[in-house]
Amino acid sequence: MASVASLYARAFADVVLGARLDAGRAVSELDSIAALLAESSELRRVWENPAIPAEQKRRVLDAIAQRYEIAKPVRNLIAVLIDHRRVQFLAAIIRQLEKEFDARLGFAEAQITSSRELGEAEKQVLETQVEKLTGKRVRASYRQNALLLGGAVVRVGSTIYDGSVLGQLQRMKDAISS
Repeated sequence: MASVASLYARAFADVVLGARLDAGRAVSELDSIAALLAESSELRRVWENPAIPAEQKRRVLDAIAQRYEIAKPVRNLIAVLIDHRRVQFLAAIIRQLEKEFDARLGFAEAQITSSRELGEAEKQVLETQVEKLTGKRVRASYRQNALLLGGAVVRVGSTIYDGSVLGQLQRMKDAISS
């Protein structure tokens, strides 16, 4: 499944970026269609049923695209997924597409965990520091964990930057132990 999602995500990213379309809007429109698909078992049955002709499935898609003002490249991706019986991979394709856009546009996802709620100024300082460390623009999500005692832990991909009091205490313990 990962290779299918990756293949379609890379190809669609090429189309969107090659045509200089708004990547955020494309993902948002795909999310809308994925939500419709998740909510409607009838729509899933129609699009996933091999007995229903592809033309009928595309007519349903065209009605949805017109009603929700879906861009033509997004509509075409869904049509390709329908034609190749890959609609069930739509959610995975969207997740992979977001990663693909982030990589190509120089963004990094950062998960920042702090011991308390951070103010906007503190968030801005943290995000600026993470941008300097990674060399990429940062999209941050925030969490709280009182067990950290103070400071913050930042995860970017598989890299963890631990500036928490708990982390410092653990490093001191390890140094004393060795």
